[in-house]
Amino acid sequence: MEEKFKEIAARYCKGDIGEITDEMAIREDLGLSSLDLMTFLGDLEDEFDIEFDLEEDEQKLSNLRTVGDALCLLNSHMG
Repeated sequence: MEEKFKEIAARYCKGDIGEITDEMAIREDLGLSSLDLMTFLGDLEDEFDIEFDLEEDEQKLSNLRTVGDALCLLNSHMG
Protein backbone atom coordinates (compact mmCIF):
# COMPACT_ATOMS: atom_id res chain seq x y z
CA MET A 1 0.00 0.00 0.00
CA GLU A 2 2.77 2.44 0.91
CA GLU A 3 4.56 1.80 -2.37
CA LYS A 4 1.39 2.53 -4.40
CA PHE A 5 0.77 5.64 -2.29
CA LYS A 6 4.27 6.90 -3.11
CA GLU A 7 3.79 6.12 -6.81
CA ILE A 8 0.73 8.37 -6.82
CA ALA A 9 2.55 11.07 -4.83
CA ALA A 10 5.48 10.97 -7.26
CA ARG A 11 3.12 11.92 -10.11
CA TYR A 12 2.45 15.21 -8.40
CA CYS A 13 5.90 16.13 -7.16
CA LYS A 14 7.75 15.02 -10.28
CA GLY A 15 10.30 13.45 -8.00
CA ASP A 16 11.67 9.97 -7.78
CA ILE A 17 9.56 7.56 -5.76
CA GLY A 18 12.67 6.50 -3.81
CA GLU A 19 13.15 10.06 -2.57
CA ILE A 20 9.73 10.31 -0.87
CA THR A 21 9.91 9.82 2.89
CA ASP A 22 7.27 9.91 5.63
CA GLU A 23 8.83 13.08 7.05
CA MET A 24 8.50 15.11 3.85
CA ALA A 25 6.11 18.05 3.99
CA ILE A 26 3.32 17.74 1.45
CA ARG A 27 3.31 21.39 0.45
CA GLU A 28 6.92 22.45 0.96
CA ASP A 29 8.84 19.31 0.01
CA LEU A 30 6.49 17.75 -2.53
CA GLY A 31 5.26 21.10 -3.81
CA LEU A 32 1.56 20.24 -3.85
CA SER A 33 -0.82 23.17 -4.05
CA SER A 34 -4.25 23.01 -2.40
CA LEU A 35 -5.76 21.92 -5.71
CA ASP A 36 -3.03 19.30 -6.22
CA LEU A 37 -3.71 17.95 -2.74
CA MET A 38 -7.43 17.56 -3.39
CA THR A 39 -6.75 15.84 -6.72
CA PHE A 40 -4.14 13.62 -5.02
CA LEU A 41 -6.67 12.62 -2.34
CA GLY A 42 -9.18 11.83 -5.10
CA ASP A 43 -6.60 9.61 -6.78
CA LEU A 44 -6.05 7.80 -3.48
CA GLU A 45 -9.81 7.27 -3.15
CA ASP A 46 -9.95 5.78 -6.65
CA GLU A 47 -6.87 3.62 -6.27
CA PHE A 48 -7.73 2.19 -2.86
CA ASP A 49 -11.54 2.15 -3.30
CA ILE A 50 -12.16 4.34 -0.26
CA GLU A 51 -13.96 7.61 0.33
CA PHE A 52 -12.85 10.46 2.53
CA ASP A 53 -15.78 12.12 4.27
CA LEU A 54 -15.13 15.87 4.32
CA GLU A 55 -17.22 16.30 7.47
CA GLU A 56 -16.03 13.22 9.34
CA ASP A 57 -12.41 13.58 8.25
CA GLU A 58 -12.29 17.38 8.38
CA GLN A 59 -9.87 17.50 11.32
CA LYS A 60 -7.56 14.88 9.81
CA LEU A 61 -7.63 16.51 6.38
CA SER A 62 -6.89 19.95 7.78
CA ASN A 63 -3.93 18.53 9.72
CA LEU A 64 -2.26 16.87 6.73
CA ARG A 65 1.26 18.20 6.82
CA THR A 66 3.54 15.30 5.95
CA VAL A 67 3.55 12.19 3.82
CA GLY A 68 3.30 10.22 7.07
CA ASP A 69 0.12 12.11 8.02
CA ALA A 70 -1.43 11.22 4.66
CA LEU A 71 -0.42 7.58 5.07
CA CYS A 72 -2.04 7.48 8.53
CA LEU A 73 -5.24 8.92 7.06
CA LEU A 74 -5.17 6.33 4.31
CA ASN A 75 -4.54 3.53 6.81
CA SER A 76 -7.49 4.64 8.93
CA HIS A 77 -9.76 4.07 5.91
CA MET A 78 -8.26 0.76 4.91
CA GLY A 79 -9.32 -1.03 8.13
